[in-house]
Amino acid sequence: MTGTASGGAPVPVLMYHAVDRDPAPAVLGLSVTPEAFAAQMAVVAERGFTPLTTAGLAAAWRDGTPLPARPLLVTFDDGYEGVHRHALPVLAKHSFASTVFVSTGWLRGKHDGGGALDTMLDWAQVRELADAGTEIGGHSHSHPQLDQLDAGRLRFETLRCREIVGEELGTAPVSFAYPYGYSSRRVRRAVREAGFAQALAVGNALARRRQGPYALERVTVRRSTGAEEFVRLIEGRAIARNFAADRAMTKGYALARRARGALRGHWI
Repeated sequence: MTGTASGGAPVPVLMYHAVDRDPAPAVLGLSVTPEAFAAQMAVVAERGFTPLTTAGLAAAWRDGTPLPARPLLVTFDDGYEGVHRHALPVLAKHSFASTVFVSTGWLRGKHDGGGALDTMLDWAQVRELADAGTEIGGHSHSHPQLDQLDAGRLRFETLRCREIVGEELGTAPVSFAYPYGYSSRRVRRAVREAGFAQALAVGNALARRRQGPYALERVTVRRSTGAEEFVRLIEGRAIARNFAADRAMTKGYALARRARGALRGHWI
């Protein structure tokens, strides 16, 4: 496929979590099997998409640089070990770029604070991912609901994450993903002040330039995502219908979180 995409065209940003045949029950629903992931990446290749890093897309939209004809992002949240074991070889096979957003307090090693839901990457594996061209982004330190934190804790979660990745890799991350997809103007400001240049939410919609660099939306790929649904996701067809239940729950959660934040004196 030739040509370049318009700067205003929507871009599918795929959100993955664990890639594992037998993940922990807590992450089963948001996992995919290695076989499913390989099949999905084959579809991405067959349909002429060009995966970019989060930083690459944001920079192109910021600077007006032309994009490939069919840009797409492959992103992973949390930092599960299967991303290195199962996803990296598939991505390398297709020469696909990707972004892994790590919760630094969940990864195995000296910064591990406990609380991880399954077996996580260690820092040697994170470095191997980075050396292979994977963008390593931030996903907070301990994976809290950022919009429920007071100012001090919010600053710690964003800054500490960025500091640790910088210490371990030699380069501080520039992209961030909000844990659970939860953000607010206060959270987005804190992420920007911590030094991140762009951030991803969830939204279950295509990413668009007009969303702004700190509220880019993604679509969720989960255990139940079948082959036909996956094609609809990357082609941007019937996404609102596919995620109608998710959106209804998200609205309810948002109202509840705003009420809790108001009681705690947070500006949501």
